[in-house]
Amino acid sequence: MSRFFSDRYATLVPYVPGEQPQDRRYLKLNTNESPFPPSDGVLAAVNEEGGRLNLYSDPDARALRSRLADSFGVAPDRVIVSNGSDEVLNFAFMAFASEKTPLVFPDITYGFYPVFAELNRLPYTEIPVRDDLSIDPADYIGKGKKTVVIANPNAPTGLFLPLSEIEKIVSGNPDGVVIVDEAYVDFGGESAVPLTAKYDNLLVVGTYSKSRSMAGARLGFGIGNPDLIRDLNTIRNSTNPYNVNRMTLAAGVAALEDDAYYRANCKKIEAAREWTAKKLTALGFTVIPSKANFLFAKTPAIGGEALYLALKERGILIRHFNKPRISDFNRITVGTQEQMETLVAAIETILKEQGGLK
Repeated sequence: MSRFFSDRYATLVPYVPGEQPQDRRYLKLNTNESPFPPSDGVLAAVNEEGGRLNLYSDPDARALRSRLADSFGVAPDRVIVSNGSDEVLNFAFMAFASEKTPLVFPDITYGFYPVFAELNRLPYTEIPVRDDLSIDPADYIGKGKKTVVIANPNAPTGLFLPLSEIEKIVSGNPDGVVIVDEAYVDFGGESAVPLTAKYDNLLVVGTYSKSRSMAGARLGFGIGNPDLIRDLNTIRNSTNPYNVNRMTLAAGVAALEDDAYYRANCKKIEAAREWTAKKLTALGFTVIPSKANFLFAKTPAIGGEALYLALKERGILIRHFNKPRISDFNRITVGTQEQMETLVAAIETILKEQGGLK
């Protein structure tokens, strides 16, 4: 860092995104992107809006908020849109967490949560997940004014809490905001959005990056009580009111119009996920049950990092984490059926070379 870097950030450890190497063509199963392209309607909307880039985007995102509201059965004043779901998560940390309302989230979860907390100098507690890596809902009930953050399905495990358990957490913390991050909910989970009509302390966060094939467009949203949304907009309008560009706003509307295309793709990913889980289990892997577009798996035949490196040598990227509790695991994005067959064949070859497969 330079000698001018602010002392307040001197100890900040930034989030490390999934690698995007450019040295060769890889089968990318490391960043939970969709293997399917955006719909034709999205591409047409982007092309049409590209000719208007001389004009600012709508700071209120009225067309997209209205269409999202219709899609989720809520009023537009319950919706905020953002530059990826990471932005609305950061806004929520800024708006609702403080010394008096510290953050609470699992120790094994999305790695950006502690980074956002440190960035904004917010106190937080990481609650250990169970030995099977699942979240115990009881750990998050009765937290007073604390701000609870739950990724559901959780990352990187893919484990899902049923809606009844989410409601227990929300109802059990009436004096604190509960943030439910649903980045992966479209792959077999159940959204908590309907609960936002019943509880004024619930914020549900979603993204277009996974199920809607728009990771490169950077589009997220939040749904909650109108007062919560106004709070978030105060933060947004104090930082970057034109936070979502014209092409992305148009793409967001078009993607909702082409919902059947994306739902069909989700079903294909779910089928490939179950096929891959069965194949890996047959190869001796422990595979965590997943409701996301990825699998979290380990095998006694080879270490997590060693498998990651062996696959990378063969042009296949998966995600390895160095945290002690999960260092034996790898997170594997679910791609097309053909891509998963390529992955499994490569793993079989590696295991044979290691002597772990006859």
